[in-house]
Amino acid sequence: MDKGTNLNTWEGYADWRNRPALRSQHGGVIAASFVLAVEVLENLAYLANASNLVLYLSKFMKFSPSNSANTVTNFMGTAFLLAVLGGFLSDAYFTTYQIYLISAATQLLGLMILTVQAHLPSLNPPICTPTNRNISCEEVDSGKAAMLYAGLYTVALGVGGIKGSLAPHGAEQFDEHTPHGRKQRSAFFNYFVFCLACGALIAVTFVVWIEDNKGWQWGFGIATASILISIPIFVLGSNTYRIKIPIGSPITTIFKVLTAATYNVCTSRKSNAAIDDVSTTPSTAIEETPIQDLEFLNHALSPNTTETPPQYLHCTTKQVEEVKSVIKILPIFMSTIMLNCCLAQLSTFSVQQAATMNTVIGSLRVPPASLPVFPVLFIMVLAPVYNHIMLPYSRKLTNTETGITPLQRIGTGLVLSVVAMAVAGLVETKRKHVALKSGLIDSTEPLPVTFLWVALQYLFLGSADLFSLAGLMEFFFTEAPFSMRSLATSLSWASLAMGYYLSSVLVDLVNFVTGGFCETPWLYGANLNHYRLERFYWFMCVLSGLNFLHYLFWARRYGYKMLGEGNKKESDETNELSSPAEV
Repeated sequence: MDKGTNLNTWEGYADWRNRPALRSQHGGVIAASFVLAVEVLENLAYLANASNLVLYLSKFMKFSPSNSANTVTNFMGTAFLLAVLGGFLSDAYFTTYQIYLISAATQLLGLMILTVQAHLPSLNPPICTPTNRNISCEEVDSGKAAMLYAGLYTVALGVGGIKGSLAPHGAEQFDEHTPHGRKQRSAFFNYFVFCLACGALIAVTFVVWIEDNKGWQWGFGIATASILISIPIFVLGSNTYRIKIPIGSPITTIFKVLTAATYNVCTSRKSNAAIDDVSTTPSTAIEETPIQDLEFLNHALSPNTTETPPQYLHCTTKQVEEVKSVIKILPIFMSTIMLNCCLAQLSTFSVQQAATMNTVIGSLRVPPASLPVFPVLFIMVLAPVYNHIMLPYSRKLTNTETGITPLQRIGTGLVLSVVAMAVAGLVETKRKHVALKSGLIDSTEPLPVTFLWVALQYLFLGSADLFSLAGLMEFFFTEAPFSMRSLATSLSWASLAMGYYLSSVLVDLVNFVTGGFCETPWLYGANLNHYRLERFYWFMCVLSGLNFLHYLFWARRYGYKMLGEGNKKESDETNELSSPAEV
């Protein structure tokens, strides 16, 4: 009877009412489709404001260009960093289903605060329209700024919870124990990025146009309506979801293994005794022998000492191997932070660059914040092409299940980020040359050069985002232990957060250093035309190149986790990242 029950149910999963999830009713493409539909609306609500926020802060809240850029990167960084909290809670105490609903309600509240402030003139600073770029207006007072930050960071809390729960919730709908299920899961991550781009397309075209021409209260209102509509759509799929059952804090397991290993090493009289006697220790007598990498952690298994360790430090081989899996993916995570620091420029200085240029195409005036439409459209075209043409061909060519490995996709994104920063430096040099030649350095008039030049850096960075984000999510989800999948997947967003924070730090650091030997710092003042932005971009290009070399060092040494004998050949082959061309 029990055997028959196990065959009909998904082990480790429940439905939304906490009953055993049935193989015939729960999971699969239909369940994941609800998640993809929700992602369109969720990203629309987020990017509708984030993509244009730097102009809202500078033009309406009277922040300086550098303060606006830092405020935006801090806001976006916090939102993505809070994804780690959402992932942790989804693994430990709640479910991805519950975390999404709570987070969507939180984001809704934050958007309502921002909508009210944008709608009421009494909650905005006085109108100021200087004719000279060197004249700055008085910034918003502390009370109104407090309301602005309360709304922004309430939104950030909600966004973080959604980012940390929605992608793993969708990926959990597929059976990882079959090749077909794993291929469907890989396709899900590709289409998750595609749906992310769909939401972004609406946000950076229609919503940005509304904000620039009808008022910011309408833009915030559309974002509010979008996240509100996403909640019932998500709930409609409740009867189809299979939901992973939380099994306790993964952080506790990590600290337990690290503490046990340290304790046993410190109390051991013979430094090698713990490893030599693993097979004879009672706690591991019926378990598999641990893999001989990161051998320090193996000490957590076998305390061969005169002192008996506390019972709460008892660790199993499974726990040790899970912690090893997490530690081994951390260098890959660290290698992607610089890429996302480059992506942060799309929401800050790149928008401000475009705002100084001619944004008219024919008879249409394009809002500067709509520049991301170029990489978004490219992603929407490339994602299906990749999934239906490039991926099947690469699978036949390599005779592996994955075809193009996640690490190779991430590496491609890193290379494109280096190219993007080089292009950005060249474009800014051209823009400054036009401003100087036309005598419009201090004028508020648009420069006689099309903003489409800036679109080039958007195109390369958008392509980098497609390869890296989908690759990161798939890599972290598949390589992490079952009990830590939501937390590990949230590292994709945490990398974005660290990138945005790093961008703010680099701006401040560059200003501090250059202020010591230049008349004015590179990135200081109210006039972007006086910035040395091209030097900053070249500096980012050099850092990105060094970061790629750092990534190669770790990627070539990484060994993929095997899900079974059917994947053994694939794991062996993908472990051979022996040249930059392969990554």
